[in-house]
Amino acid sequence: MNAGIVGIGRYLPEKIVTNADLEKIMDTSDEWIRTRTGIEERRIADDNTNTSDMGFAAAQKAIQDAGITPEDIDLILVATVTPDQPFPSVACMLQERLGAKKAAAMDVSAACAGFMYGIITGKQFVESGAYKHVLVVGVEKLSKITDWNDRNTAVLFGDGAGAVIVGEVSEGRGILSFELGADGTGAKHLYQDEYIIMNGREVFKFAVRQMGESCINVLEKAGLTKEDVDFLIPHQANIRIMEASRQRLELPVEKMSKTVHKYGNTSAASIPISIVEEIEAGKIKDDDLIVMVGFGGGLTWGAIAIRWGK
Repeated sequence: MNAGIVGIGRYLPEKIVTNADLEKIMDTSDEWIRTRTGIEERRIADDNTNTSDMGFAAAQKAIQDAGITPEDIDLILVATVTPDQPFPSVACMLQERLGAKKAAAMDVSAACAGFMYGIITGKQFVESGAYKHVLVVGVEKLSKITDWNDRNTAVLFGDGAGAVIVGEVSEGRGILSFELGADGTGAKHLYQDEYIIMNGREVFKFAVRQMGESCINVLEKAGLTKEDVDFLIPHQANIRIMEASRQRLELPVEKMSKTVHKYGNTSAASIPISIVEEIEAGKIKDDDLIVMVGFGGGLTWGAIAIRWGK
């Protein structure tokens, strides 16, 4: 049995904050932000919209796209570092709001790699035969843990949610291989005190190295080569990090997802948000080989090679 993605959905807050808006409140410039990060604007949730609200909206769309009902969901995994509160989990809040009465539910905390951790965990439950449908949500309200006086981090982050249903797919399709990893010795480079604290240089070095290595590793595990890759969906953290992984795979620019310019770094939400973007743009087709790769605080990382389609 092969597990794959059988439904997708996303939610993006309406409010757009441009680099020009940030110029008015801090010592920065559109040119500085764009050249260093690739970000032009980001979405920011309003005070009445919490993490669970965004996750709920994305989950509803994924369930509808999969052609199932909330009662069909066996497990809810929510990847987030910005839950509404420490407990109950966002996953339990979604279970109640969706009416997913038989689903087990828990949050996954692996920062920006959280969605990869969630989808790989969901795969195990489906392929073991224990569960049929796993809802995996990546959602963040990073605006509530961003120091808007720190120009090094405030320019990077945005809010949003993406969701997928992991379930059985046809022979030859689905998740072909995966890699998960962590390096707790790097915890000091990226963490939350009251706000997000980041040693940008160290995180950049780690990300450039690890994203490329993980991409190659999942291809080797699947018995594939760089030439087999149709599309790359990297965590949308910084265009320079993303470009490094694209170049490692020797892919042309048009074969890499780029949404960072519109949405900023949405942490665990960035990969599922990008999946929806590229499907809607017609850039991903059935039987395409997609590599997805993420990295985050912990330090953590995860990657999959997936043959797209149900």
